Amino acid sequence: QARLVESGGGLVQPGESLRLSCVTSGFAMNRHAIGWFRQAPGKEREGIACTASDGRSFYQDSVEGRFTISRINAENTVYLTMDNLNTEDTGVYYCARRAWCSWYASDFSAWGQGTQVTVSS
Repeated sequence: QARLVESGGGLVQPGESLRLSCVTSGFAMNRHAIGWFRQAPGKEREGIACTASDGRSFYQDSVEGRFTISRINAENTVYLTMDNLNTEDTGVYYCARRAWCSWYASDFSAWGQGTQVTVSS
């Protein structure tokens, strides 16, 4: 059974950085895309970054240049390094699995429980 576990969230000030981790198990991560999504209070869950099985990375415009997604298949782990955070980055961050990348949460079949990121001065 596929399992994904996020960690690394917390409370930071604007301009600071965080690195989120997504540890996977129960499936061959090297054959799947892993996407990072976030959900702000009162808003829909949105895809922000995705790493494909071939190593390509994709970013939404809102995080391009500030966030970096990376994967270490040997460790079954995907990271999301977030730099220059701002208050609009506040939300619950989730990782999810799919055969290939997509921006739509409904396309993904396995999810973690999420980790809270709060950016506030």
